[in-house]
Amino acid sequence: MKTHGRKQKMTPQAIAIRIVLVWFIAAFILFPNINIMISVLQEDGRFSAEAVTKLLKSKRAVKSMINSLVLGISLVITVNLVGTLVVLFTEYWDIKGALFLRLAYMTSLVYGGVVLAMGYKFVYGSKGIVTKGLALLFPNMNVNWFTGFGAVLFVMTFACTSNHIIFLTNAIRALDFHTIEAARNMGASDSRILFKVVLPTLKPTLFALTIMTFLTGICALSAPLMIGGSKFQTINPMIVSFAQSPGSRDLAAVLAMILGLMTIVLLFIMNRVERKGNYISVSKTKARMRKTKLRNPAANVAAHVVAYAMFVIYMLPICLVVLFSFCDALAIKTSTLSLGAFTLKNYVALFTKQDAFRPYLVSIVYSVAAAAGACVISVIVARFVRRNEHRTDAFFEYGLLIPWMLPTTFIALGLMFSYDVPRAAVGGKVLIGSIWIMLIAYIVVKLPFSFRMIRAAFFGVEDSLEEAAKTMGAGASYTMVRVILPVIMPTVVSVMAMNFNALLSDFDLSVFLYSPKYQPLGVIIKSASDEGVNENAQAMALVYSVVLMILCSFALYLTQGGGAAKIKKRLLGRKRR
Repeated sequence: MKTHGRKQKMTPQAIAIRIVLVWFIAAFILFPNINIMISVLQEDGRFSAEAVTKLLKSKRAVKSMINSLVLGISLVITVNLVGTLVVLFTEYWDIKGALFLRLAYMTSLVYGGVVLAMGYKFVYGSKGIVTKGLALLFPNMNVNWFTGFGAVLFVMTFACTSNHIIFLTNAIRALDFHTIEAARNMGASDSRILFKVVLPTLKPTLFALTIMTFLTGICALSAPLMIGGSKFQTINPMIVSFAQSPGSRDLAAVLAMILGLMTIVLLFIMNRVERKGNYISVSKTKARMRKTKLRNPAANVAAHVVAYAMFVIYMLPICLVVLFSFCDALAIKTSTLSLGAFTLKNYVALFTKQDAFRPYLVSIVYSVAAAAGACVISVIVARFVRRNEHRTDAFFEYGLLIPWMLPTTFIALGLMFSYDVPRAAVGGKVLIGSIWIMLIAYIVVKLPFSFRMIRAAFFGVEDSLEEAAKTMGAGASYTMVRVILPVIMPTVVSVMAMNFNALLSDFDLSVFLYSPKYQPLGVIIKSASDEGVNENAQAMALVYSVVLMILCSFALYLTQGGGAAKIKKRLLGRKRR
């Protein structure tokens, strides 16, 4: 509830909370990002562009920047095409087996990053089962064919359609079917209806997806690092390469700064263009959207062929990863499926051997703690912003949104450059190499998304609820815990689940900040995908990937598929009996 009169006096508890928030934002969001820029652009207390000049003289670095731009632009075309087709096949056109198609297309929601890159590499890599089959047909073929720009573009095209599945699906379902019926009655063809009626209405959503896709392309790490090889290196893999050597960390920092600048400029330009855009919905009345059958027989057949070809592309990596996770090391090494190679030894090892289960436990603890931490901070700040009692509360809002404008590698390097020496802000401790720095980074990168979602939930709470509680004598803390929090809890739980899924197999941050004693899953899976690695390590990486997908699917089912409500309903039904 906003207060429009005199600002209320802060309680000691509110003051203490604000002090802690100011410390967190200053120490882990503002200071690291400012410090890394000062460290790079300053030498002996004076401005110096030596690191920038050194970077521009590096052909590899310049080439990586060009490659990132090329990848981003290419993904805008391919992802929008494939993502739009995915939604049309499952929500707009009447395609046989649409339910199975949708489940296949939704696999991009439950596995990504290093897990997805490893899956595609396992299928199409030099020792992959598809490559092995092709080599039998074409003995002279290059078994290392699945590398470079084409391979990265292929993998990321089918990996990055998750946003289309979420947002474009909702936009399609919100269409007014009356307009489509009217166009049909006037003799418009299916293609004319699609391009003149349906797609123009989806333009705002497609524009937002274009921005997200381009940002994903220029900030890509896992796919270019694991599949691009020496032929195609982008900015983030180059940053990882430079950061591993103390002598070239300044180059990594400059590259990260350039990537951050590109991100900020792009967001600014896109926002200006979007504001000037004139998007007019053709819907005037509302009728529930219904699927339409393609009237042209040839087009109908072509749509089915393309839909199921994409089904195979989506499902092949995930199916083979699951199947080979039940095979012994020799079968995995030779990419040979047989009943004789079937074993449960890999799964037994995961749950019985401490060394095997340790990375899983590490990632789960970090992900749960970070997801919960980001949500707690976001709830507190959203509460301050909602009440709008003090002008200084705007600082918290903008502070939490800063990481949204910066690449994760820039944030990671900022923390590396800032806390590799004792700092008074953290009690004179060195955080690099400790168990805390990666947890802090996880929380920081998830704050913008968490805050935006939870803030929207706060503003959806009726003012009358808080006013009624206040009238009955309830204090601010009681009102928050017993009145407001239960209302926004579904959103908070959903945000926590999505953060947990995103962090569980994280590699982009972890590779810079993990403690050698506590290696997370993302780092372990990436190491297992390297050439010449031990077969047992590959087997465990496959098991890790399968269990990861199960956990992520269950989390999505609970929060997005109504699973939590169904389970609660069944439990209540049993108690009544």
